[in-house]
Parts: sequence; structure tokens; C-alpha cells
Amino acid sequence: MEFDVLIVGAGPAGLSTAIRLMQQAKAAAKELTVCVVEKGSEVGAHILSGAVFEPRALNELLPNWQEQGAPVTTAVTHDDIYLFKNADDATKLPGFAVPKTMHNSGNYIVSIANLCRWLAQQAEQLGVEIFPGFAASEVLIDDNVVKGIVIGDMGLDKDRQPKDSFVPGMELHAKYTVFAEGCRGHLGKQLIAHFELDKDKSPQHYALGFKEIWDIPSEQHQPGLVMHSAGWPLTNDTSGGGYLYHAESQQVVVGLIVDLNYSNPHLSPFEEFQRYKQHPVVKQYLKEGKRVSYGARAITKGGLNSLPKMSFNGGLLVGCDAGTLNFAKIKGNHTAMKSGMLAAETLFNTLSQDDNGGKDLTAFADAIEQSWLYDELYRSRNFGPALHKFGTFWGGAFNTLEQNWFGGKFPFTLKDNSLDHAQLKLANEAPVINYPKPDNIVSFDRLSSVYLSNTNHEEEQPCHLKLADSSIPISINLPKYNEPAQRYCPAGVYEIVQDENNAPKFQINAQNCIHCKTCDIKDPAQNITWVTPEGAGGPNYPNM
Repeated sequence: MEFDVLIVGAGPAGLSTAIRLMQQAKAAAKELTVCVVEKGSEVGAHILSGAVFEPRALNELLPNWQEQGAPVTTAVTHDDIYLFKNADDATKLPGFAVPKTMHNSGNYIVSIANLCRWLAQQAEQLGVEIFPGFAASEVLIDDNVVKGIVIGDMGLDKDRQPKDSFVPGMELHAKYTVFAEGCRGHLGKQLIAHFELDKDKSPQHYALGFKEIWDIPSEQHQPGLVMHSAGWPLTNDTSGGGYLYHAESQQVVVGLIVDLNYSNPHLSPFEEFQRYKQHPVVKQYLKEGKRVSYGARAITKGGLNSLPKMSFNGGLLVGCDAGTLNFAKIKGNHTAMKSGMLAAETLFNTLSQDDNGGKDLTAFADAIEQSWLYDELYRSRNFGPALHKFGTFWGGAFNTLEQNWFGGKFPFTLKDNSLDHAQLKLANEAPVINYPKPDNIVSFDRLSSVYLSNTNHEEEQPCHLKLADSSIPISINLPKYNEPAQRYCPAGVYEIVQDENNAPKFQINAQNCIHCKTCDIKDPAQNITWVTPEGAGGPNYPNM
């Protein structure tokens, strides 16, 4: 199938690209064919974000979004910022002691999954073709030019032999292909390596974000209240923080973000999240409630220092596939949308000249640098490196000083050129962490959590978690790091079990995978590669 523009991923960046393209085509009375492919079973099925949403990009893209019924209705009424000192004690920080990027006046508590469903409706009304349930498995590169993608075969067994349900994949060709896969995109990762897009850049940095939705009693519900915290349960050499947002319909969303440069191989981000919910400041809202949804997703947080070149022959990278998230705000949806809109404007200007495609659209970089998106990322460029270099307390103090008194414009740039996966200490050099058992009131186990993510994969398909060397987990990672995959995975995909000879065996429960990409990022040997399973596989988030 042939298109003018092909977009991989129906998240905020991809849908904003599609909408802005068709808006321009309509205004110019120009015929344009735009297609969006989405690996989730429906638009929004794989979308997970906090989310406190800054409407700046949406105001530009669809100024009448309120009249058009966008699911953006719960305005932030108040910010509470805490420093959790220990499991029982916390200090609420005054506004002047918090980076102003953390203040949320004018923002909204939303479900980004539902916002994407609404954006998809707007795109389809403009003539965009959206194909959910189709996983882009390969990039088509011919003579060093991206020509499109391959939709993966469906109906293969574990040995890659056709089953009765076999449907062969197909090629989708386009003059230009936009990759909007989100954090650690499978194809974006390949493109960055193939075209050396990250040359002379700091390595990308990542975090793992957890989220649960709870129904709570009305007397505990304060619509519009936003709470963030730093400190416990994370130690000073493990950066990150927690959040709890009071959304609509007597629901709160609660989560923890753990930076993936942590050093203790015994640390379990999932268990840290379960401990976080036991803190009295958090537990007061949850103890009489009911957990209704769970999910986790890696977050691209390297910012400006790690932003790769976003154009190459025949295509563009946008949103979190490139790393446009502003971690100083803990927000990436508005910046992802803006990157998609700028990509659309660059593409339309080129296609309006009867372009045959395949060029390196370097004008995209110029458009980025002249936009508020670049200004935001520039002002926040030191935020992550400060936390990594100085720890939570002193890094936080540095960021408060830079953001509140210098507007994010210190005359120097901090950089963190370390690799997240290379930070683990040896297991015998790190303290063992004894996590409490779940109480099944506010803390739970992995499998009951994964159940709430509605995760499913077609049985008997090839495993989408590829080991470059199947011996490494047992021969290297187990003795050196007590095989951290069994702890960093938030879905219980990786286990060490005993084989028939009572020897340790590395087991992959691919059916549990919620597509967070943590294994692809944190494995110390970089031995695990996440590839796309059959289309429609994975989580089915209702309103995350």
C-alpha cells in the first residue's frame, strides 16, 4: 500500500502529526494520503501516562477542543509537594522551595489514553486512515533511504511456522515515514543506530513509571488535587519520585517513577511502588478504596542533551521516540504533540513542492530550534543530570535555584554521559533489600497487578523478547548481579526456576509482558531486545 505519509504509533505525537498534516491539506485544497498504524488492539490500548496535562499544544492544534468535547475536564486546583523522610514522616514543601516547573496552575488531570481516542476521532474526520492492531515489525531501507515499514506476519507458531490462522505481513510504502512509537521505540532504536542519529550526544536516560487507578469514597476525593513527592522509599542514590492525582469520577491515580540508572541489583521498582503506597500521606486516600487498573511504562528522560538528530533520509522521529519529554515538569505529552505538529508542517512544506520523498528533512531541526519546545528543553537541560550527579536533596536544591531564580539559564550545561544499564554494582557489594509481603489492601503482587492491565498475547506465537546469547542470564547475570531481570520487570516476565537437574534456568513468561521496555533498557549485558509481538497483543488499558 502506498501513502504520502505513514505514521507509526497512534500516541499524542503521531496523532498530532496526522491532524496537522490534514489541516494544512484541507486549507490548501491539496490531496494527501496519511496513514497511522497502531500495534494496540485499539487507539489508547497501549497508552499510559500520569497524567497532568499542559494544554499548550492542544490549544494550537485544535483551539476549540473544549467545544468539541475533548476529555480534558478536571482542572488542577492545588499542588502539594512533599519530601518523604521515611516510612512514616513527611514534610510539605513551601512553594518557593520547589522548582516552578513543578507547579501546575492551568493544567488538567487527564487520561491520555482517552485523549488519544478523541484525537483519533478528529484525525479520521479529517480523512486520516488509522489501522489499530497492526504492528510495524521492520523498517524498509533501500539505498540508505527509508521507504516505509513491514507489518509483521500473524498466525505463526513458536517455531515461526504458519498456523491455520496465518496471515502474511504486508509492506506499507510512503514518501515519508514518521516514527512515533513512544519511549524506546523498537524501530526508532534501529534507526538511531543505523543513521548514527545520536552521534556526539549524551546517552539517552530512562525511568520506569508505575500507575494505578483507584475508586475511592467521595469523602476522600478532592478533584483537581495534585500531589508529588521525593525521598522515601527511594534512597539518595536512586532518583525518582511519587505522585497521586485526584481525577474525575471519584478516582485517584497513584504512581512511582524510578530512574533506571539505579545501582543496587537487589532493588525491585515494583516492590518500591508497593512500599510507596504504604506511606500515610498516600495511604489515607487508598485504604478504603478499590484498585481498578495497573500499568507500567518506561519514560525517556534524557532531555535536550540526549535528543538525537530527528530527521533522516525518508523519515522523522517525533515525541518520546526521540526523547522530547520535559522531565523538569514530569510532562511529555504537550511536547510530543508539538514535535508532531512541527513535523507535519515540515512535511507539508516539502510535499507541496511535488516532492517524491526520501529526503533528509533537515528543516525539521530548524523548526524545532525556533519553537517553544526547544526553549522548554533548553531551560530544563540540567534537571536530570543534577539529580544524577548530586542526589535527590542537593540535586533538587540545584534545580530549584536554577529554575526559580535563573529561569533555567545557568551559563553552563551539566551532562550525564553514563549508561543506565552500566550502573549496577555487583550483587555481593550491594545491600540486600527485604521487601514486605503484600497486604492485599494497598500493596499487591505482580500477577494480580498484571491481571488488571488486561494483558494478552496470542498463544503459540514467536517470543518477542529476544536473547542475543541465551547463556548470559545464568552464566553471567546470575552470579554477578543475581539476575536483576527477575526484579526490574514490573510484570513477572523473567524468572529463575530449577530445571529437571535442579540447575537454575532462565524462564521468559512472554504472555505477561506489558510492553514497558525496561528489559531492553536495563539488562546489564544488553542481551535482551524487545521486538513487536503480533498486532493487538499486550495490555489493553481502558483509561490510563
